[in-house]
Amino acid sequence: MVKKAFDTGGRSLVRGARNLVRDLVTNKGMPRQVTPGTHVVGADLAATPGKVVFRNRLMELIQYEPQTERVHEIPLLMSPPWINKYYIMDLAPGKSLVEWAVQHGHTVFMISYRNPDAALREVTMSDYLREGPVAALDVVQEITGADTVNVAALCLGGTLAAATSAWLAARGEDRINSLTLMNTMLDFTSPGQLGVFTDEKTVERLERTMERSGYLPASHMKTTFDLLRATDLVWNYAVNNWLLGEEPTPFDMLSWNSDSTRMPAAMQTEYLRTLYLENQFAEGKLELAGERLDVAAVRQDAYVVTAETDHIAPWEGVYRGAAKLGGTVRFIMSNSGHIAGVVNPPSPKSRHWYGESAQLPADPHEWRASAAEHQTSWWEDWAPWIAAHAGQERTPPPTGDARFPVLSDAPGSYVLHG
Repeated sequence: MVKKAFDTGGRSLVRGARNLVRDLVTNKGMPRQVTPGTHVVGADLAATPGKVVFRNRLMELIQYEPQTERVHEIPLLMSPPWINKYYIMDLAPGKSLVEWAVQHGHTVFMISYRNPDAALREVTMSDYLREGPVAALDVVQEITGADTVNVAALCLGGTLAAATSAWLAARGEDRINSLTLMNTMLDFTSPGQLGVFTDEKTVERLERTMERSGYLPASHMKTTFDLLRATDLVWNYAVNNWLLGEEPTPFDMLSWNSDSTRMPAAMQTEYLRTLYLENQFAEGKLELAGERLDVAAVRQDAYVVTAETDHIAPWEGVYRGAAKLGGTVRFIMSNSGHIAGVVNPPSPKSRHWYGESAQLPADPHEWRASAAEHQTSWWEDWAPWIAAHAGQERTPPPTGDARFPVLSDAPGSYVLHG
């Protein structure tokens, strides 16, 4: 800092003081991680071409344009979390899992959740299940004519996707062909660092906050996750912005991270209590939309990805949930953390671990000790797996149909508002 001030004739100190005041006024006293306008949603981020073909009060459904002459007959539905915007799964050209799947011959659909306000304060997890994945399955099957759909899901979106599979099983419906679950907790026995923010007293305090507003502010969720990695996401930017007087270096993942969403009051309380505090899904006690859900009833083949340094969904916890699934599980550990472990396109730095055992050992560390390292991205391992679960090839289905016509270009309106 002293050298920087000397080299700039003190201008770095002036810029740093100005940045500090700006962040106190406009960013709740937290150092800015991104400069607004650096990345534009729909141009730099969430840029894979597609159309919105369905909309309800909670989500829009995007159907992506084919980029191959032939596509697999079983379509792929992506189920993101609604804690942030969907486009972490369509981050940027060359770093987009959506783009990767489309270019590998899949007809891909994406759920894009609305950023809720006080008008949705009573929305529950059951509403998210019915109006999210179940409604999306209806549309995907109608447009493509497919009997079943492959589902790829991330974090809380994965928990909901697995719950949807269990819900369909309880109703005797076979509509999901396979599940890909990325950094998804199904068993919340070991929530890791996030457990510090999900105890009874914290949940009660959040309930009081949300009682007034009807939702949990987006800034609350972002601050919580930032504090879990305070060295990288807080102090690093405090030094850069305030002491050195610099602006943040453009980084697409942090642009996405700053695009947080609100949480409906009823859903947020239910989610924290039933999953984090009571672990109801893993124990067969969770009831959603009129059905009691059994995680062991999820009998589809599952591709489960975890990340070795994930601080939000610790890999041991992801493993314990995967071991409770009733079908055949291919369990993969990716390098890096919660987000970079998913946004992991092929590169010299990519690697993953896989154990050859047909069944997962009870002890996650026993699996870890036997897992072999592969110097490739898990995307490259997933590509043949999902292809093998996607049926024969066909000409691409239409984009939308008479019942579900095209409403707008991707990325749609919900991702841009709020």
